[in-house]
This record gives sequence, C-alpha cells and structure tokens, in this order.
Amino acid sequence: MNSTTRRSFLKTGLAAGAMATVGTLPLAAKRTATDTVVLGRSKLQVTRLAFGTGTDGGAVQAGLGQQEFTRLVHYAYDHGIRFFETAEAYQTPAMLGEALKGLPRDSYQLMSKVTTFHEGIDPQAKFDELRRTSQTEYFDIMLLHWQHTADWPETTKRWQDAILDAQQRKTIRTHGASVHGLPALRQMPGTHWLDVGLIRVNHSGARMDGPTYEDTNHPDNVSEVVGHIHQLKKEGLGVIGMKLCGGGQFQTSHDDRAKAMKFAFQNAGVDCATVGFKSTQEIDEAISNMNLALA
Repeated sequence: MNSTTRRSFLKTGLAAGAMATVGTLPLAAKRTATDTVVLGRSKLQVTRLAFGTGTDGGAVQAGLGQQEFTRLVHYAYDHGIRFFETAEAYQTPAMLGEALKGLPRDSYQLMSKVTTFHEGIDPQAKFDELRRTSQTEYFDIMLLHWQHTADWPETTKRWQDAILDAQQRKTIRTHGASVHGLPALRQMPGTHWLDVGLIRVNHSGARMDGPTYEDTNHPDNVSEVVGHIHQLKKEGLGVIGMKLCGGGQFQTSHDDRAKAMKFAFQNAGVDCATVGFKSTQEIDEAISNMNLALA
C-alpha cells in the first residue's frame, strides 16, 4: 500500500470510527430505585430504596415469622435492594441479622438506631450489644433514634461522642439522627455533628412533623418540612425519607403511595427512602413507584 493510499485509508477509517463512536455514546444514566446514591458528606453509598423493618414498631415484620421474613429480605436483595434498616426499639434487629446471615457483608448497608434515653448505660457496651443482636461486625449508619425535643443536640452529647469513638474503632461507619416533630427538626440545620438525617415526608402531611412529636397528620406543615430538607441538603447532609406511606394510612391507595414517592424525590429532594415491607408485591410496587418518580 503506497503512502497516499495508506493516508486515505487511515483518514477514512478514523472518520468511520468517529461516526461509530458518536452513534454509541452513552446516554445520561437513568436513575432507578436500586442504583446507588452518595449520602452527602458521609460519602456512604446506599441504594435509593431501603428495606424498612419498623412498621408498627416492627410488629408487622415480626408477625411474618423468621422463615417468611428471611424469604422477603432475600427477595429484596435479589431484586437490587441493598440497604436495610432497623432499630434497637423495634422487634426486628435479631430477625434481620438472621435474615442477612450468609450474604456478603460488603454487598449491603445496614442502618440501626439507638435509644438515647438510657440511664447509667455505657454507650460502647450498648453498641456492642446491638452488633451482637444484629450479627454484624459494624453498622454502616447509626442514628440517634426518636429525637423529639428542641434541646436534643445538647442532651445527646454523650451519645454523639460515643458514636464518633465507635467510628474510630470502625464499628460504625457514619451517623445521624431521626427526628419527630418540628421542634426537633428545626434544630437539624446548623447541627454540624450530623452527617445523615432520617425525616418524615409525604405529599399530604400524613404522620408527619407538626408542633409536637405526635404521630398525627399535619398538612399545613409540609412546606416547612421540605424547606428544612432543602437546607440540610445545602449543608451537605444525606437525607433519608420515611413515612412515605403515611404510617400505613396509604395502605389501600396506590395513587397516594405513588404521589408520596414522587413528592419525596421531586419536591423534597431526598437522597433515598425507607419503606416497610410485608410482601413481595409491596417490594415490586415500591421499586416501580420510585423508578417512575426518578424518571
């Protein structure tokens, strides 16, 4: 092949290659319920949909029995949900630990919540107890559970420091708080200790934050809750939505469940959401609803 022909060949080949590349450029990644998102400055990656185990304090999940609950957890895992949450106060930590046993620990994230109203309790001993109950060497997220007063950033200092110590020991990876009621929620912005917030949110204010911590409906306060979420996101927090099903009030309304999911992601802008499941059908629906909300 002479030099002129070779140059022509290369020029033509490069042009064709460029055209082929243009034709196969990847489109913007489609967000789904089971892909991962970074929880703000914590840098922790979790799936957008979390499997909650605290419906009615975990009574709903516990009522399934260990065998059926394990089957449900594995169904969620096999369908891409890799974020599971429980709490010391729920009936489910031991059940969830048993259900997750045998699954690669680095393939999922586990969040728990510690009750901070213990008197005379060593926090590190409590964390060790929770790890034993959950059959895990570490928690990916540990939250201060059910903070419901305006002074919680001060009254929980002992637990805050203990969680930071546990992070140094690598038995907890990151931390935050779950709040109930506007007095507690209003303290979250500006509380620099926080990396993650678990906040009640849905489109109608069902079982959402109001003037007190009572689990009642507060439609007039939805805009304030959303405003606080937006501020927390600006401050770098990872925000997890809860009570998207209105604490069970939307149990018979697919339309409300879909609206709540859309509101949480499109209006409030949460990073991910936790939903309590008791059947494979509920898992399938939540994945579908979240995928639509993210489209």
